[in-house]
Amino acid sequence: MGEEDVSLPAWLNDLVAAVPRELYAALWTRDSLFAALLVIGAFLVAHVLAGLIMRGVGELARDFPWITRLRIVTRPIVSSALVVLFVYVGELVFASAGLDVTALSVAVSLLAAWLVIRIAVTVIRAPSLRRLVAWTAWSVAALHVLGLWAPIVKAFDAVRIEIGDFRLSLLSLVQGLIAFAVLVWVAKALSDLGESQIRRLRDIDPSLRELGAKLLRILLYTIAFLAGLNAMGVDLTALAVFSGALGVGIGFGLQKVVANFISGLILLLDRSIKPGDVIETQGTYGWINHLGARYTSIITRDGTEYLIPNEDLITQPVINWSFSDRRVRRRLKLAVSYESDLERARVLMCEAARETARVLDDPPPVAHLVGFGDNGVDLELRFWIEDPQNGITNVSSDVLLRIWHKFRKAGIVFPFPQRVVHMVPPPDASSDAASLPPAPGKA
Repeated sequence: MGEEDVSLPAWLNDLVAAVPRELYAALWTRDSLFAALLVIGAFLVAHVLAGLIMRGVGELARDFPWITRLRIVTRPIVSSALVVLFVYVGELVFASAGLDVTALSVAVSLLAAWLVIRIAVTVIRAPSLRRLVAWTAWSVAALHVLGLWAPIVKAFDAVRIEIGDFRLSLLSLVQGLIAFAVLVWVAKALSDLGESQIRRLRDIDPSLRELGAKLLRILLYTIAFLAGLNAMGVDLTALAVFSGALGVGIGFGLQKVVANFISGLILLLDRSIKPGDVIETQGTYGWINHLGARYTSIITRDGTEYLIPNEDLITQPVINWSFSDRRVRRRLKLAVSYESDLERARVLMCEAARETARVLDDPPPVAHLVGFGDNGVDLELRFWIEDPQNGITNVSSDVLLRIWHKFRKAGIVFPFPQRVVHMVPPPDASSDAASLPPAPGKA
């Protein structure tokens, strides 16, 4: 049985063959070993010196605080700059000594590219994204320095799939993914900036501000998505073919998501609720903190934040305490004994309400006699507040406490349940005895 001919794919053979042979030859020499030792030494010395420099910068910042605001004055960047300097000086020394400097030239180029990239990515605040961008950019720069960029691009373009007029290569896929990631990041940054500017427009209704912010975010992300597909080489007109399947997927798998999204738009358009409103729904009382695409954030008085799906706010009953007017009327029912002075009790109840800070003077508090109960006379105090977001139970408690103190001073008594029990005397014992028949034998 003959041996099978096992060979690498053509694109991989082309990639290996494209690597400069002189570069391989230069990396396996005695001079390259000295160059490697020089680079290692440069890293060690730069690490120590960077620590001393940053200590001096810290002392200098006491007199010049603006130095601390310079993002490039960090130990990693200072250390990288020193490494580039030391290796470059070493390259000059090697050249003057007649040694081969090919390896050192490559090292200087790679280290200089890393230094420039580290300085450039300081504008990115997210650490994980900053590292990803830095390593990606440096990998591209390294491939250019080593002469591998063009062969890799050619090899990636050779790996492709073709279905009719549709053609997708590995190169276009990678380019599309990178473009998609960049475009999404740009869209997020622009949408965050746009939303912050829109929310500063205080002369516009809060619901319209939220609607404008969401439409802006949707528009930017849609543009980023379509531009990413276009960068992959996908014909956007071909998306119409998948519209039917997409509709079925939305109808089944994404039904709740789409329902919540549409409900959120409806809430913003009809302005039934808006950020800052005080609402009560499904036993949850609080004020609206944020209207999202899928849910509405409600913060209660105890600081708990509830995320309620937008669809529930459409289909379930919602009490909006501040829909058309933030003023809310409260009712407090209590009873006094029948022996108490009812007119005096009504006056004291109104005084207690007026003395409470959050109770409005217009309309004024009023007290009514609403009925005669089994144990006392039923009274009801009515007053208005205009800040239900600060709580309604606490203001009712303050009013009731003031009524309690005023009633005790005035001698007005709160009734308590009373029952009168009438004891029916038993029948006369003598008459009962006379009516009994005589005992046997005693006739």
